[in-house]
Amino acid sequence: MSVSEVKIDPLSRVEHGAILGAGVEIGPFCTVGPDVVLGAGVKLVSHVAISGHTTIGEGSTIYPFASLGFAPQSLGYKGEASRLVIGRNCTVREHVTMNTGTSGGHMETVVGDNCFFMVNSHVAHDCVVGNHVIFANNATLAGHVTIGNNVFLGGMAALHQHVRVGDNAIVGGLCGLQHDLIPFGAMIYGRSGLGGLNIIGMKRRGFTRPQIHALRAAYRELFYSGGTLGERAARVAEDFAGDANVLHVVDFIRNGGKRRLTVPDDAADHVAEPEAA
Repeated sequence: MSVSEVKIDPLSRVEHGAILGAGVEIGPFCTVGPDVVLGAGVKLVSHVAISGHTTIGEGSTIYPFASLGFAPQSLGYKGEASRLVIGRNCTVREHVTMNTGTSGGHMETVVGDNCFFMVNSHVAHDCVVGNHVIFANNATLAGHVTIGNNVFLGGMAALHQHVRVGDNAIVGGLCGLQHDLIPFGAMIYGRSGLGGLNIIGMKRRGFTRPQIHALRAAYRELFYSGGTLGERAARVAEDFAGDANVLHVVDFIRNGGKRRLTVPDDAADHVAEPEAA
């Protein structure tokens, strides 16, 4: 690659071995490690530090004082060559931190495409973040968290290790999420349990009135009818057999995880065990 295809400020340091795609721009006071790959059109505004085996997808923009690909904050990490992979067209604002994976997890931390990370947000080791996800200021993930597509995390939201958040869900500002949150679910500040469905988010993404009404009906049956959670999920799967959105929620519940399921405070089961139980 010719030097003319990239722009590197003379006040920055790019280690030998780093791979820079066409049109990469590196502003002043940045450091780029030898195992870093920057896709075409990536822009480092200034004062960005990128280390480790880190790949950043094309068209992403990284703002000052972001720290990406450094060793995970895990006492079990022993220096293994784990990875951080960030997708295309992501925006990473000031002071955002993202760590590589560990041998106790996936050996990599993965962020999808078209994500927006506001100031001071954090993605810990072995997390998997989907596409079109927004982290507001100071939203933080502990290790091994899985975030679906089109998820919004409010300011100062904090997620426990191994929590799963389904597609199209919202975690409100100042919320501490300890258990799994269903697709389309809403965690609301001031409540310890599930606060309903992310109706506003669904409307913004073009879900139709019948689709939303079906999810509401399934929600009521899942959390406010008789029987165990497994029995209720089976009934919902049968009653809404042709509805892909409802079945997506049922599959999420059935697949389970290491954390319990977040349910409404006044639901039939105040705290639901993982469905595998």
